[in-house]
Amino acid sequence: MPCRATDELGFVPLSKTGAELLFELISQRYEQGSTLITSNLPFEEWTETFGTKRLTGALLDRLTHHVNILEMNGESHRLNQSRTKRRTHQGATTSNTPNQLKAGMKTTPANWPTFTPPFGRFLLRR
Repeated sequence: MPCRATDELGFVPLSKTGAELLFELISQRYEQGSTLITSNLPFEEWTETFGTKRLTGALLDRLTHHVNILEMNGESHRLNQSRTKRRTHQGATTSNTPNQLKAGMKTTPANWPTFTPPFGRFLLRR
C-alpha cells in the first residue's frame, strides 16, 4: 500500500462529515500502510480541526501508535524565499543556501535523505 500524505492538517477546520471521512480513511490504513501528516498545530489544538474531543482522541490514538514524530523549528521556507527575492530585486546578491533555510530538526536519522522542511510537525506512521 503506497504512502498517503496529508499536508497542513488543521489549516482550516473540517466539517463534521469531513472529519469523519478522514477518521475512516486513517482507521482503514491503521497498521496497513504508511501515512505522512504535516501540521503546524500541537496535538492539543487538533480538537478545533476535528470538532470533538472523542473523535480527535481516537484519531490521535491511531496516528501516534508506531509513529516517528519530527518537530521542525525555524522560519517558513516560503517566507525565506520571499525575503531573498525582495533583496535580489533591491540590488543585493543573495542565494538560498542550506544554512539560510536551516529548519532546526531535532531528529535526523543518518539513513534518511537530506531535505529542507518548513516549520511544523510531521507524523510518519509505518
